[in-house]
Amino acid sequence: MGYHETYASWQDDPEGFWLKAAEAIDWDVAPTQALFDRGDNLFEWFADARVNGCYNAVDRHVENGRGDQVAIIHDSPITDTKTKITYAEMQTRVAALAGAMAAQGVTKGDRVIIYMPMVPEALDAMLACARIGAVHSVVFGGFAANELAVRIDDCTPKAILAASCGLEPGRVVAYKPLLDGAIEMASHKPDVCLILQREQQTCDLVPGRDLDWHAAQEGVAPAECVPVEGNHPAYILYTSGTTGAPKGVVRHTAGHLIALNWTMKNIYDVNPGDVFWAASDVGWVVGHSYICYGPLIHGNTTVVFEGKPIGTPDAGTFWRIIEEHNVRSFFTAPTAIRAVKREDPKGEFITKYDLSGLRALYLAGERADPDTILWAQEKLGKPVYDHWWQTETGFTIAGNPAGLEALPVKIGSPTVAMPGYDVQILDEAGHPQKAGELGAIAIKLPLPPGTLPTLWNAEDRYKKSYLTTFPGYYETGDAGMMDDDGYLYIMARTDDVINVAGHRLSTGAMEEVLAGHPDVAECAVVGVSDALKGQMPLGMVCLSKGVNRPHEEIAAECAKRVRDQIGPVAAYKQTLVVDRLPKTRSGKILRATVVKIAESADFKLPATIDDPAILDEIKAALQTIGYAK
Repeated sequence: MGYHETYASWQDDPEGFWLKAAEAIDWDVAPTQALFDRGDNLFEWFADARVNGCYNAVDRHVENGRGDQVAIIHDSPITDTKTKITYAEMQTRVAALAGAMAAQGVTKGDRVIIYMPMVPEALDAMLACARIGAVHSVVFGGFAANELAVRIDDCTPKAILAASCGLEPGRVVAYKPLLDGAIEMASHKPDVCLILQREQQTCDLVPGRDLDWHAAQEGVAPAECVPVEGNHPAYILYTSGTTGAPKGVVRHTAGHLIALNWTMKNIYDVNPGDVFWAASDVGWVVGHSYICYGPLIHGNTTVVFEGKPIGTPDAGTFWRIIEEHNVRSFFTAPTAIRAVKREDPKGEFITKYDLSGLRALYLAGERADPDTILWAQEKLGKPVYDHWWQTETGFTIAGNPAGLEALPVKIGSPTVAMPGYDVQILDEAGHPQKAGELGAIAIKLPLPPGTLPTLWNAEDRYKKSYLTTFPGYYETGDAGMMDDDGYLYIMARTDDVINVAGHRLSTGAMEEVLAGHPDVAECAVVGVSDALKGQMPLGMVCLSKGVNRPHEEIAAECAKRVRDQIGPVAAYKQTLVVDRLPKTRSGKILRATVVKIAESADFKLPATIDDPAILDEIKAALQTIGYAK
């Protein structure tokens, strides 16, 4: 079946569709019912099943004769090391670590925080938790102590698994002082911390609390897989909340296994045994879904990459890895491709490598501007598929189902809704919009398996955050439109639709125009308060390497482009040329923070910011044009 037949089969029988998909998972007790309606718009999937996530990601492949297949390729240009670990070796490693945790009293339902860099042990830790039914919460390695403390108090872990340090180009980030500081700040105290000592920087262990990662595994019986209920939480992943308090997204075990397994072939077009690479981090949802669980459940080889798109050592790192490890499908964020494009605008590094084995490039994490997609299509000579999803959903809401049927790419659209998602464009009153009209993007309940059923210990906040604005729908927080073919266009976060003299305008549309300027490598547009027009757009652009023209010329050209392509109604006048944009470590541009700086409002330093010093640079630049007084 192609896409349209598959989507129709889901619409005709949603529960039957997912029960069929569930046949690809190995169950201790197979599900007899798919959806459980808990009332008040709360739903769970496969609650009557019993299953183990680690068994499905590791053990079953060994038992099915694929133990010698490589499960993990760790490629670390920062340490200049490469390691390959087979499924059989993974089974031994994970069972030993799970045994060490069990010996310290960690049992089913206990929470475990994982605070790790991009090393294979991070995946061992996640799978070891799944093996014994513990609920893991990965916190991005190097997160500030106070932010880690907030998460410790929220999920009350019995154990914390951490490394002595993480590595960035040119520097070592000591994790242990941050961990010690967080535990000191937190009201809740973990019973035990298992510390992986990295040779680049070791740390002191606190007697009575800290154990060496390897020493803790010596003489301890390896743990067997513990079956858990289908609705048992696999993990909690914190995402930033608008109130400043993080939201603990919960992922139930069974639905997560089924949905991720379904996506690997149908969306990413890989077969068991193929190498799949998501260039992200285990601290983000992409790392959970598509570095760890999705590829391993499906029997793929996954790449764990400790490096950066540029500078480790150059803008050819991605292409070197794709050639060397025969990567079939590659998934990264648009910001990573923009960084490569800015450093290597002619794509000269791409020509140095044999990318014949690569089937497609997948982009997600933020809007993929058309200019970046066109550049990647031209330079790579491969399909480039934008797709859209969220931490909350755990897998693709809208994408191009290349494994089912590669649909025509429309530049600027992540293509169409995947089975499980009834996506609607609504006006402020909750009425469906016509094709081509901008509105709030919402998804009719119930959400599919693998999506969040609630927030950790915060059901009321879950309802208020996602289910209240449009009754019967999940509110995505994104704004966009749909065309006559059902292609979705994500234009901005709802907060980024600005009102200029009564006209609702998408900052995303303006960013597309700026990104099309031949000298612009990267850009962002925000709406700042204006006494006359309510809000006014303000652009920030980073220039491609080697551009040495006067900034005033480029700013004038940017204003003309917006006026010509969107119209005078946008009232677009000001463009700041900056060296870099303020971003999170996962590559999202901190637009809301820029607005607060421009308006001289108080703001909380985002916990996920990549480099806080950049905010001072942005403030100084804003002051040159009369903002941030």
